[in-house]
Amino acid sequence: MARVVPAVIRALDILELFLDRAELSAREVTERLGLPRTTVHELLVTLVERAYLIAVPGQPVRYRLGMPLFQLGSAFAGRLDLVREARSIARDVAAACDEAVHVAVLDGADVVYLVKVDSTHPVRMVSAVGRRLPAHCTAVGKILLAGLDRAGLDAVLAKGPLAGMTPASITDPNLLRAHLEQVRGEGVAADLGESDTAMRCVAAAVRDHSGAIIAAMSVSAPAIRWTPDAPEKWTDLVREGASALSACMGHRTASR
Repeated sequence: MARVVPAVIRALDILELFLDRAELSAREVTERLGLPRTTVHELLVTLVERAYLIAVPGQPVRYRLGMPLFQLGSAFAGRLDLVREARSIARDVAAACDEAVHVAVLDGADVVYLVKVDSTHPVRMVSAVGRRLPAHCTAVGKILLAGLDRAGLDAVLAKGPLAGMTPASITDPNLLRAHLEQVRGEGVAADLGESDTAMRCVAAAVRDHSGAIIAAMSVSAPAIRWTPDAPEKWTDLVREGASALSACMGHRTASR
């Protein structure tokens, strides 16, 4: 087995400290990593020499990230493929629950489905990649609408009346705003027959490296399989799946 190089690990540990801090001093790096001052000094000098860190002007013992890291991050982001990564993770989620899993994005006031992995049950959801539905009637759409700022949501609601797909659809803008506040607080949305009276669905947000919501993942099934333990089970699965996809998109859930 190949040997891990301790010096490289320590250098990466230093760089990762800057994920939640714009600037750090040599003393702060030493204290946070618990390394000897001489070791930290040598590593900082090396990182500055390669421009992965730069000294803050006028404060030679304070540092910030350098341009090569931006270039590497941009190269990585440019190679990310949401659909490819989503297919892989959606398959895992679908295998765990044997229900349909979707990944969708917001397009104006609608959601567009990018990925679908079906269940093996004979009774299943009728849907397709590329299908559009009113965002306010779906679990994925509610997650995506909840991720908009006030101006963005106002713009969506200004596009026209909220048409219902079933009697359970939320068509009052004020009620929708209140509902979306609840979705933001809970981090998960449900469609309890709002797009199809025979279907139930739960969804969670997919985020990118900046923390912005870029897509939503859902688990959907016929109401006949909405058993008492299904909501909690599906919610856990869709949260885990959305979190895994977010990680693939560069999202970091916890800081040091």
